[in-house]
Amino acid sequence: MATMKDVAKLASVSTSTVSHVMNGTRFVSDDIAKRVQDAAQQLNYHGPSAVARSLKQNCTKTIGMLVTTSTNPFYAEVVRSVEQACYQQGYNLILCNTEGDAQRLKRSLTTLIERRVDGLIMMCAMLEGDDALIYRRLGGLPVVVMDWGQVDFPCDKIQGHSRQGGILATQYLIDNGHTQIGCITGPRNRQQADLRYQGFVDAMAAANLPINPDWVIEGNFETEGGKAAFAKLQVAGKLPSALFVCNDMMAIGVLHEAQRSGVQIPEQLSVIGYDNIQLAKFMTPALTSIHQSKARLGAAAVNALIARLHDPSLPPQFMDIEPRVTERASVKKS
Repeated sequence: MATMKDVAKLASVSTSTVSHVMNGTRFVSDDIAKRVQDAAQQLNYHGPSAVARSLKQNCTKTIGMLVTTSTNPFYAEVVRSVEQACYQQGYNLILCNTEGDAQRLKRSLTTLIERRVDGLIMMCAMLEGDDALIYRRLGGLPVVVMDWGQVDFPCDKIQGHSRQGGILATQYLIDNGHTQIGCITGPRNRQQADLRYQGFVDAMAAANLPINPDWVIEGNFETEGGKAAFAKLQVAGKLPSALFVCNDMMAIGVLHEAQRSGVQIPEQLSVIGYDNIQLAKFMTPALTSIHQSKARLGAAAVNALIARLHDPSLPPQFMDIEPRVTERASVKKS
C-alpha cells in the first residue's frame, strides 16, 4: 500500500507538501498540486481518512439535524434550505427524523453525538420534565433551535415571527371587508400555534370585532385536521365569511372539504393559510398564504451554528424571520 512518502518521492516534493495538498492546509502552487495529485492517483493513494482527520482536528465538518417527520412539505422545504446552506459552507448534514417520539429523539441524539457532529440543529418537539436531563449529555455541543417552542438550556434560536404573522393574516381579511372571521388553530400546546392564534386575537381586538367561539377550532397542522375542523364549523351552523387557517396543510384540507360540500371558495368563504408552501400556488383556487422564508430560516440556522463553532463565547442569538402576505385567489376582495 502506497504511503505519503511514496507520493512525495514520485512527485519530487516533501512529505509536508503532500500533506498540505491532501488536507488543504496551506497554499500550494497549481503546478505542484497537480504533480502531487497525479502521483497520488498513479499510486492509488487516498490520504488520511476523514475520520482520522476529524479525530486529530476535533472537527468533522458535519452538522446533525433532528426534525419531526410530517406530511407537511414545510419541513422538507426547510431541510432542503439547511442542506444547501451546509453545502455552501463546506459542511455535511446528517438528518434524523424523530417521528414525534421521545424515545426515538433520544436514540437519534445519541447517534449524532457518537458520530461526533460539530453542532446540532433541532426542529422537533422539545423534551419536557425528567426527559430533558438527556441534554446534559450534549457536553457543550452547540445547538440551534428552529421555529419551535421554549427550551430550558442555552442555545441560539431561529424562528418565524408567528404572532406578527397571525396579525398580518387576520388584518388582510379585515382589509378586504371581512368582519365575520374564524380561525382554525394548530395544537394550542405548541408555541408557534398559540402565537399565530394570539395574533388573530390581537388583530380582531384592534378592529373592535367580536370573536365567535364557534368559529375557533383547534386542528393538528395536518390536512385531515383541516378537513375535520371544517366539518365541525358546518355542524356549528352558519359559516364565517372568512377563515384564518394557521398552516397551509390544514388550509388545503379546508379547501378540499369545502368544495366537496358545495361551499364555493372564495365566493362563500375566503381562506388564508400560513407557511406559503410550494403546493399552495397549485391549489384550486390558488391559496393566499403568509410567507415565511424557508431559505432564510435554513441559512440563518446554519450561519448561527457555524458562528458559534468559531466563537463559543458569543451570547445566545435570537432571530425572527419576518412574515409577509402572498396574495393569490382564495380571498374575496371587497
